[in-house]
Amino acid sequence: MLAQEHLITRVKDLCRTDERLVAALVYGSFVNGEADRHSDIEFWLFAGAEATLDERAWLDQIGTIQHTVVNEFGTHVVFFPRLLRGEFHFTTEQNIPSVRTWPARSGPTDRMIVLDRTGALREALDSLPAQAALPTTPAEIDELCGRFANWLLLAHHVTQRGELLRAVDALAHTQRHLLWMARLAENRTQHWLTPSRNAESDLPSEVVHAIHRTTATADPDSLAAALTATWALGRRYWQQLGHNVPADLFADLDACL
Repeated sequence: MLAQEHLITRVKDLCRTDERLVAALVYGSFVNGEADRHSDIEFWLFAGAEATLDERAWLDQIGTIQHTVVNEFGTHVVFFPRLLRGEFHFTTEQNIPSVRTWPARSGPTDRMIVLDRTGALREALDSLPAQAALPTTPAEIDELCGRFANWLLLAHHVTQRGELLRAVDALAHTQRHLLWMARLAENRTQHWLTPSRNAESDLPSEVVHAIHRTTATADPDSLAAALTATWALGRRYWQQLGHNVPADLFADLDACL
C-alpha cells in the first residue's frame, strides 16, 4: 500500500466522524486508478452553513505536517513527511451546486464520494460527464489554434526584446496549447484537462520527440531553436485541424521563425 493511501484512509475517517461536515469528496489519480508513489492526495470538504471550522486545526488531525500554505487558488496545500503533498479545498454546503460546473468527474461517483449527508453531492457529481468536452466545432478548433498563435507571438517578441525568462514562460503556455492540438490531431485525447500528463506514453514517440524540441532554456539560441520547432509542429497541426487558416499570418510566421 502506498503511503498516500494511509493518509487517504485517515482523512476519510475524519470526514465521516466530523458532524460539522455535510459532504466530502476525494478526486485525482487515486480515484481514476492512475496513482503512483509521486501522486498527491486531493479532497474537497463541505462544512455546514453554521459550522465553525479551523482549517489548520482540522488538517493537524491527519498526522505529521511539515508545512502548510494556501495557494493562489485558495486551496490548502499540505506537505507531509517524505515529500508527500496534499490539496484540501475547504468550503461550505452552499457551494455543492458549483460542482455541476466542473468540466468532468475524476472517476466514478461512488469512488469520489467520502461523505454525503444530504445526497446533494451525489446529484451534482452524477450531472457531470465522465470525460471533459473536446473542441469539436470549427469555431472551437480555430479558437484553440488561435490561442496557440497568441502565445507563440508573445514568446517570439519577448525573445527579440531580450526578456529571456519571460520568453520561457510564454513558451510554456504555447506548448500547452500545442499539446492540445497534438492530442486532437492524433486522436489521443485522454488526459485532456492536463495535456502534458502522461504525454510521453499517450502520444506517438515521434510526436513526443518533436514536442521535446519545443522546450528551451533562457538562452537566445535555445529559444530561437525552440520557437522554430514549435511553429513547424504547430503549423502542421493547424493546417490539419483548422477550418479558417490565416494565410497572411502563416506567411509572416514562416518568414520570422
